[in-house]
Amino acid sequence: MAWLAAFAVAIHLLEAALPPILPGIKPGLANVITVAALCLWGWPTAVAVTLLRILVASILLGTLLSPAFWLSLGGGLAALAAMGLSQALPGRGLGPVGYSVIAAVAHISGQLLVAYGLFVHHPGLFALLPILGVGAAITGTFNGLAAFLLVREWRREAPSEHGPAGN
Repeated sequence: MAWLAAFAVAIHLLEAALPPILPGIKPGLANVITVAALCLWGWPTAVAVTLLRILVASILLGTLLSPAFWLSLGGGLAALAAMGLSQALPGRGLGPVGYSVIAAVAHISGQLLVAYGLFVHHPGLFALLPILGVGAAITGTFNGLAAFLLVREWRREAPSEHGPAGN
């Protein structure tokens, strides 16, 4: 699991250096690792990867306990809750794309709730939800496709619980 978290942290750090696609919209590429972890090893692994990524990346970026940290944590917890609830759906559940889209929309919703509760206590903040929600669904779709390819490749490489290298 440590290699998954390290991979997610590295992607998070690289993405932090990039400008947003549009104001308020970043691709959330590290979530590809979370979705792949969910599909391959289950919700507890996805939770560990997400929380480790948020904590370690915030330490390395110097944002621990800053507004960025709380927004990231709120979004991450909302995404994890949405993916966990999605696993309880009847049938075979969702695939990487479905999980990724649900997680992305939940993530931005969680961030808006944290922003409202801690920083901008104004209901007008939620007027951003439709625009940011569509952006999240689009980036979530692309991330889900990337997670699908990653899951397919890792299953082909080594289906062990210890990762694609079998370590």
